Amino acid sequence: MTKIQFSCDRQVFYAAITHVAKGVAQKSTIPELERLKLRLDHDMLELTGYDLEFGIQRTIEVESEDSGEFVILPRLLSEAVRRFSGERVQMEVDENYGVRMTCDATQFQISAMSAEEYPSLPNLSMQSGMQIEQSVLNSMIRQTSYAASTSEAKPVLTGELFEVEQDVLHVAAIDGYRLAVRQEPISSAENFRFVVPKRTLLEVANMLKDDAEDLCDISADRRYVVFEFNGYTVFSRLLEGEFHNYRSSIPNQHETEVLMDTVELTRCLERCSLLISGKYNAPVRCTFSGGALEIWCKTGIGEIHDKIPAQISGPDVTIGFDNRFLLEAVRAADCDQVKIQLTGGNRVATLVPPQGESFLFLLMPIQLRQ
Repeated sequence: MTKIQFSCDRQVFYAAITHVAKGVAQKSTIPELERLKLRLDHDMLELTGYDLEFGIQRTIEVESEDSGEFVILPRLLSEAVRRFSGERVQMEVDENYGVRMTCDATQFQISAMSAEEYPSLPNLSMQSGMQIEQSVLNSMIRQTSYAASTSEAKPVLTGELFEVEQDVLHVAAIDGYRLAVRQEPISSAENFRFVVPKRTLLEVANMLKDDAEDLCDISADRRYVVFEFNGYTVFSRLLEGEFHNYRSSIPNQHETEVLMDTVELTRCLERCSLLISGKYNAPVRCTFSGGALEIWCKTGIGEIHDKIPAQISGPDVTIGFDNRFLLEAVRAADCDQVKIQLTGGNRVATLVPPQGESFLFLLMPIQLRQ
């Protein structure tokens, strides 16, 4: 490689490194994939992190008349740039991949590697599928990701289903014990159906900006999905397999409906969680009766009785839940109040918003000992 150099804004450079590094492989039989790829093309610097399944790209403006590419350890580069005190960084890479960075009075030298063996990225020239507000997509991911499976027995369920039908986007996650579905109206020229790994979605959510004016573009083919927003391109291999027909799990009627304050219910369940950990596990017994929810739980650590107000219509119900599962669903509700719909103590429970149908969470009950 011939010698190259460029200069750029330190904060912009650091932000790009930090986000793109999330795509770098932690361990790989290809050493280059454990590094960040930097490709300079005159006044544009493209940063890439890629692990053969998931990747992030970002292009930033720099001052340079050179072209070239190399790979470098992201953590060392990131920490060096973060600790510099000046506003602009100048980087020089010589013929032997020696790197010298200058920022104000600081000079920092590290080593890079050739990018010749860096694998080619998948062909990402897809037609745009749909656009969505960043705050809405962030909410949809946050409200459903908790229900994705952690078991590799059925890998497709470790991801989330994205399904567009008649200009409505449904995002669903299911693990056999609970189901989370979020839906939002969306403008799309055609229907879509694909399953995105949970890891990809959480990385995307961490990068989205709720106050951003720019929309997020989502496109997909049979193998890959691409999210484009704020100058970043996040791409991921899709999960293969038949996603569970979640609609068949949703009950079409209920006998008892309970309206509860979300904060009060969350705090109550958090108090219960003090007694539940690892080998000390037991369901929480929930009795909806007389304008209140009474909760009781006993483990090898201790016992808790609690009572909080509830607006109840329909027959009284006593039902058992896994405390963590119920708590995660209530936290995901993200509204002041939540409705819990029940049909006896042995049927699936449904959590929905007080008005509208933006989300729907299902939770399997746990058999209680009499």
